[in-house]
Amino acid sequence: MTGFFKSSIGRKVAMALSAFFLMFFLIIHLAVNITSLFSEDLFNELSHFMGTNPLVQFALQPVLIFGVVFHFVMGFVLELKNKKAQGVAYAKNNGAANSTWMSRNMILSGLVILAFIVLHFIDFWFPEINTKYIQGDMSGMHDGGFRYFHEMVEKFHNPVRVGAYIVAFVLLGLHLAHGFTSAFQSMGSTAGRKETLQKLGKAYSIIIPLGFIIIALFHHFNH
Repeated sequence: MTGFFKSSIGRKVAMALSAFFLMFFLIIHLAVNITSLFSEDLFNELSHFMGTNPLVQFALQPVLIFGVVFHFVMGFVLELKNKKAQGVAYAKNNGAANSTWMSRNMILSGLVILAFIVLHFIDFWFPEINTKYIQGDMSGMHDGGFRYFHEMVEKFHNPVRVGAYIVAFVLLGLHLAHGFTSAFQSMGSTAGRKETLQKLGKAYSIIIPLGFIIIALFHHFNH
């Protein structure tokens, strides 16, 4: 296994697999959160299920956290390896002539997205862990009703926080625009399907971030 991660191909495959996992998670996360636009009750019920189901909490959640950490660490490792392999020629290379800005700055967008994830954890995950496992309150209730919807709306009251979310999701979209096709390419799946994958990647990289931006703006202006 260590030999697999030492090889360039092995690291790229591992990076691609973690990317697929995180892209699937984004779909699920958006599907749950989008319900808050039209049904407070449904959003509360889904949030309570996700927050109290043992399989989600003790199996999928640790895997998700590992996947996030692994993806970013592997991304930094690949970036450092690429720069080391290119050496001095890297500084002389006119990257703009044969690659997109996003492909050359995946590490930058990755750092911003990582900072956003930390903010997201501070806003939602840490308080949730504190309520459920430190205070011991698994009811999900507050003032006679589920607390999830009102907690989320309250977070989007601050325009600075909403602005930070929007910037992060725009960069996430740019990150996905390159990462989607790149992940399939690392798995050897682009042969004969490059144009189709590019279209799917473009759609995915627009729809997912836009959905989250709409949620943030909707709850901000309807606070």
